[in-house]
Amino acid sequence: MERVGIAAVQIAKACGLRVIGTASTDQGLQAILDQGADFVFNHKQEGYLKEIANVTTNGEGIDLILEMLANVNLNADLQLLKSGTGRVVVIGNRGTIDINPRLLMAKETSICGVTLFSSSEEELQMTNAYLQHGLKHGYIKPLLGRVYPLEDAAQAQTDVISNSGTYGRLTLKI
Repeated sequence: MERVGIAAVQIAKACGLRVIGTASTDQGLQAILDQGADFVFNHKQEGYLKEIANVTTNGEGIDLILEMLANVNLNADLQLLKSGTGRVVVIGNRGTIDINPRLLMAKETSICGVTLFSSSEEELQMTNAYLQHGLKHGYIKPLLGRVYPLEDAAQAQTDVISNSGTYGRLTLKI
């Protein structure tokens, strides 16, 4: 999900939005800052939710959360949403979760899920055109991590699967 999050930060900043990002490592936090996020927080640190709430405009909450790991974070996300307009878009999930629907009801907020698999051909073409435009005009920049020589392709695959400290896009050099 890292590439989705990095691209989301880049696109949001290109649109002039205020961005709050989270990660669990110093390297991840720095990557989010490097992409232009206004605030970053370690989501494994106790009290990070309160810190996030404190940096929202007038403490009103967050308008939009792009959730990469809903089975871990969704219930906490609901506590951060802005009344009336706040929403969580679930992009990633690895299991089930119990949530308190009263958190949605009290603030009249919403949750929706998205996946590329259910996108129409027209939606895919539109997304591709936007991404290509961003790459061409420089507001979307892939975050390159380690570059492997082709003979190390097996190690690159192992590193991707194990997520052993990988950072950025892993690339094979031909």
